[in-house]
Amino acid sequence: MKVELFVPCFVDQLYPETAFNTLRLLEKSGCKVEYNSKQTCCGQPAYNAGYWDEAKEVGTKFLNDFTENTYVVAPSASCVGMVKGGYNDLFTNTIVHNKCRSLQSNIWELSDFLINVAKKDYFGAELEGKAVYHDSCSALRECKIKDEPRQLLSKVHGLEMLEMEDTDMCCGFGGTFAVKFDAISSAMAEQKVNHALAQQADYIISTDLSCLLHLQGYIDKNNLPIKTMHIADVLCNGWLESTEY
Repeated sequence: MKVELFVPCFVDQLYPETAFNTLRLLEKSGCKVEYNSKQTCCGQPAYNAGYWDEAKEVGTKFLNDFTENTYVVAPSASCVGMVKGGYNDLFTNTIVHNKCRSLQSNIWELSDFLINVAKKDYFGAELEGKAVYHDSCSALRECKIKDEPRQLLSKVHGLEMLEMEDTDMCCGFGGTFAVKFDAISSAMAEQKVNHALAQQADYIISTDLSCLLHLQGYIDKNNLPIKTMHIADVLCNGWLESTEY
């Protein structure tokens, strides 16, 4: 199965190991992975800030960077949600309308792809401790992903998965929301982390590193005994030594 890997700019710049782990998981699922090194951003930051002309310019490059009839997989429900939903505002009834629709139907968030396309839920991962899963807004509401990450995490040796209160509530990041409304954003992060701590969790796991960055910032500032992890990093933990690509 041929797959094109989309590494969001956020992951590329701050969490490159998650991108490598996504590649490892796809290869272990039997996929032949291709990566276009000229890819950049999906246009979400500009789109969310109201700069739709600029977002359309970036989005046009995205459409040209990927093959419309090939699976495209990304370790970010937020970026996948942008392509699946936001591109309707940017490209409906344009010259690239049909190409956009084809790519929208073929782009997948990692956990969704592993369960529903590759049909794989066990990777021999090991992680000792208790964890809660955070449903990011984009994963749950834009990509309709809920059970898939939980199914994957239930197969991790040594990991006890718990459900925290208000797991589907926003963590407070929301892109520029965290900058414009920092007090509200911080309070939302505090609430989310406290719900995880109430379960005596060692880890908060999610599909979106933007959420995890926000939560980890609150955790570090307050020296709390909990850690955030992306699901790709969890699924590779304990079974695969570091590989140079």
